[in-house]
Amino acid sequence: MSGIAPLLDGTVVASAAAALLVAPRVLRRTAPAGRDGGTPGPEPVLAAVVALIYLNQVLVAVYVNRVHHGDVSFIARHLPPGWFDVPRLDSLAARFPAPELLAPSVLRVQAFLELPLVLLAFVAVVRRLDRALYVRLARSPLIPLAAASYTVAFCAVEWDLRNPYTVDDLVLRVLAACLTPPLIARLARREPAAGTAADTAPARGPFRFALDLWAYGQLMLVLYDTALLYNLARIGEHLPSAAAALAVLVATRTVPSRDPRPGPYTAALTGTVGRALALFLVPALSIRYAESFGTPELAALAGLLVIGAAVRRDAPRLLLPALGGAVVGYAVAALAPGPYYEATLLRSATGALLATTAVCALLDITRTRLVVHS
Repeated sequence: MSGIAPLLDGTVVASAAAALLVAPRVLRRTAPAGRDGGTPGPEPVLAAVVALIYLNQVLVAVYVNRVHHGDVSFIARHLPPGWFDVPRLDSLAARFPAPELLAPSVLRVQAFLELPLVLLAFVAVVRRLDRALYVRLARSPLIPLAAASYTVAFCAVEWDLRNPYTVDDLVLRVLAACLTPPLIARLARREPAAGTAADTAPARGPFRFALDLWAYGQLMLVLYDTALLYNLARIGEHLPSAAAALAVLVATRTVPSRDPRPGPYTAALTGTVGRALALFLVPALSIRYAESFGTPELAALAGLLVIGAAVRRDAPRLLLPALGGAVVGYAVAALAPGPYYEATLLRSATGALLATTAVCALLDITRTRLVVHS
C-alpha cells in the first residue's frame, strides 16, 4: 500500500459523503435561466485547453533537445517507466530562440492545466446527455467540491512521485482549483436560453450518449498516452482512434434524433445515467486513484454506494436491463481488455450501457405493442 493511502482513502470517504448529501439537492433544483445569444457550452474552452497541452508538448521537445541534447534522464529518472518519449523536432528546435526559458514546460504547465481539462471534459459529457443537468451541475457547489477533491487526489499522487518540481506543481494545482470552478460557472451562465435560436443542442437518449461517452473517453485516453505522459513521439499510432472518436462526436451532434419520445424504460435509464453523473462528479477521481494508491475495497464500496443512490428510484424497472448490461460489460472486460485499467473500464462501460439501452428499447417496444393490442 502506498504511503499516501490514508489521504486518498479519506478523500474517497469525504467525497462520496459530500456527493450523497449535495447532489440530490442539486438534482431537485430547476436549471437557472440562460441568456439569449450565449456561448454554446464548454467544448470550445475544452478544445483550447487541449490545444495548450499539445503546444506545451512541442515546447517540451524543443527544451529537451536544445538544452538537454535529447536526454530525458534528468526528469525521467524521477518517474515510473513509460514517460517522456519525446520527438526530436530538430528543425523547430534549431530555430527556437532562448530555449532555456522553456524549462517550466516540463511538468509545471501541465500541472496547472490538468484540472480544467478533467472538469471541462466531465461537464461537456454531461451537456451531451442533458443541457439542463449541465447547467444545474456547473452552477452548483458540486464543481468546487469536485475541484477540491480532484486537487487533493492529484497532489497526493504528485507527492508520491516526488521530483525536483513537486512544490511548484502543488502550488499550480491549488491555483487551478481556485480558478476552474468560476470559469465553469461562467460558461454555464452564458448557456443559451431554452427556446432561443442559439439553443441548438439535440436531445440525447442513452444510445447516443453511450457513443458520446466512448468518444470522449477515447480522446482522453489518446491525450493521456501522448501528452499527459509526455509521449508526443507516439502521436502517430493514436491518430486513427482519435479521428474515429471525433467523427462520432460530430455525428451524434449533427444527425437529428428520430425518437424524441422515449418509452418508460429508456426514459428511466436516461434519468438514472444523469443522476449517476451528478453523484460521481465529486468522488470520481479519488475513487480511481484509490484503486491504485489507496484501498481498492474502500473505493469499490464508495462506487457501489454512489451507483445505488443513482439507481434507487428506478431500480425495479431497470433490474432486467441492468443485469443484461452487467453481463455484457463483464464479458467485454474479460474478453477484450484494454492495455491498462482506464481503457478496459471505458470498453466495459460502453458495452454495458449499449446493452442496457438495447434491453430497455426492446421492453419499450414490447410494452407499446401490448398496449396497442389490448
